[in-house]
Amino acid sequence: MEKYISNSAEKTAKIAKKIAKTCKKGDNLLLFGDLGAGKTVFAKGFISAFLKKQNVVSPTFTIVNTYGEKNPIYHFDLYRINDIRELDEIGFFDYVYGNGICLIEWPERLMGVNLKNTIKVQILKIDDETREIIVEKN
Repeated sequence: MEKYISNSAEKTAKIAKKIAKTCKKGDNLLLFGDLGAGKTVFAKGFISAFLKKQNVVSPTFTIVNTYGEKNPIYHFDLYRINDIRELDEIGFFDYVYGNGICLIEWPERLMGVNLKNTIKVQILKIDDETREIIVEKN
């Protein structure tokens, strides 16, 4: 387990880049944290470690955004998922068992689905600027 303290969005992105350098195809990062904790900020930093000049936005309404072609990164926001069958409808399992890296915001919505190659990233909001980021690799 690794723990980091961030006092800015820039620092959170820098931490995410550091973690990205240890990841490989097939990894699934589970991003836990309350609304406004910095999950999307983390995702932006992570993706920027692999791809320059990407306009990374939260996939709140699209459920998944894809970045890159040769070595894809799939960014999921499962906040609006209410039933496990919805994951089948969007082809979720093809992504998480595929050849890319998945960043999954709101993994609580997976409703007991066990994924392989998971890295749990918990972002705890300490105050308006400060975050504790806890990383656990399985």
